[in-house]
Amino acid sequence: QVQLVESGGGLVQAGGSLKLSCAASGRTFSRYNMGWFRQAPGKEREFVAGISQNGGVKYYKDSVKGRFTISRDNAKNLVYLQMSGLRPEDTAAYYCAARLFGDPKSTGEYDYWGQGTQVTVSS
Repeated sequence: QVQLVESGGGLVQAGGSLKLSCAASGRTFSRYNMGWFRQAPGKEREFVAGISQNGGVKYYKDSVKGRFTISRDNAKNLVYLQMSGLRPEDTAAYYCAARLFGDPKSTGEYDYWGQGTQVTVSS
């Protein structure tokens, strides 16, 4: 069992930066591949970024490449999403998720989810 708690969301102007954090419970955090997803009102939840168990492999949605960076600290049971160059279209609730296996970009492959943190980017 893994419990995930996101933090770091907020209101920021276009072009600004935010760093999201996700704290995981349990001693098995390093076994899990982690991902960040987002969901805007009226839209489906979509993949944003993913990272492998040891942080050696990272995946990104095309529209965030070069602007967002995912990282993790297994000693602290934390995963991060550093976001810069934020755009109004990045506005959404952002969710942290954990999976053991499967497609890193598919919501259905993730076993555990956090409650989400809201990111709002004003123009």
